[in-house]
Amino acid sequence: MTEITAALVKELREKSGAGMMDCKKALTETNGDIEAAIDWLRAKGISKADKKSGRTAAEGLIAIAGAGHKAVVVELNSETDFVARNDAFQDLARGIAEVALSTDGTVEAISAATYPASGKPVADAIKDAIATIGENMTLRRAAKLEVEHGVVATYIHNAAGDGIGKLGVLVALKSVGDKAVLTSIGRQIAMHIAATNPLAIRAEEVDAAVAERERNVFIEQSRESGKPEAIIEKMVEGRMRKFFEEVALLSQAFVINPDLTVGAALKEAEKTAGASIEITGMARLLLGEGVEKEESDFAAEVAAVAKG
Repeated sequence: MTEITAALVKELREKSGAGMMDCKKALTETNGDIEAAIDWLRAKGISKADKKSGRTAAEGLIAIAGAGHKAVVVELNSETDFVARNDAFQDLARGIAEVALSTDGTVEAISAATYPASGKPVADAIKDAIATIGENMTLRRAAKLEVEHGVVATYIHNAAGDGIGKLGVLVALKSVGDKAVLTSIGRQIAMHIAATNPLAIRAEEVDAAVAERERNVFIEQSRESGKPEAIIEKMVEGRMRKFFEEVALLSQAFVINPDLTVGAALKEAEKTAGASIEITGMARLLLGEGVEKEESDFAAEVAAVAKG
């Protein structure tokens, strides 16, 4: 039996927003499993948290580079936002994104590629920047999309300059239609992706494990109603249909025009583009997503220094 410590209860409380006693009970019921405890709280209607949501910690920049039929997005981290505002750091982020266009888009390939300004591998260019600026930096993530016919549209949210910001999105549109139309609708869909963070392009592409987890939560929630199993099954199926509508890109209400789904908006764009349009890929990088910063007690640090 896992010991339910105060730290474990505190962690669950921060992630779920539930009360301390509810968190302790949830952890006891799930043998200290944080993810299972979140699901237990949701099933009991105590928490609406639907996924792990650690605070964004890493500083730095998201940088995008595009060339019509292909584009890349990279995340270059720094220790502080102060460095992220440094011109040299911003130039480095842009430069790495440009280099990434000629690679397969993996961090490993980008790190090994030559950085033109120095003639060294990107990994060494980052090390040189660390030595110059005096702060640790990491090329953490990258993604590349490419289409033979069509465009890869891009969008930077909270832009700090040309091609750099805190959130970057790519969306690949396969089509032989008018490029200007594809670029326009592509950018709108990229903005939509930035706002809604869909789990997949189509409902059938949602990760099976994620869908099963939601189904289990819905089953437990429905059983709380005390209704017969046959009714519960129908309730769960209805909730799952709604779940897929909300997390799959093509079935989501289009943020630019909520009267249409993204799929319907694409169909409308096809009329102007003069050809069919298919979304073949998407990538969304939010700065620091999934990384937790070590919290420090500044007052305690000052007190400790004062005491010598």
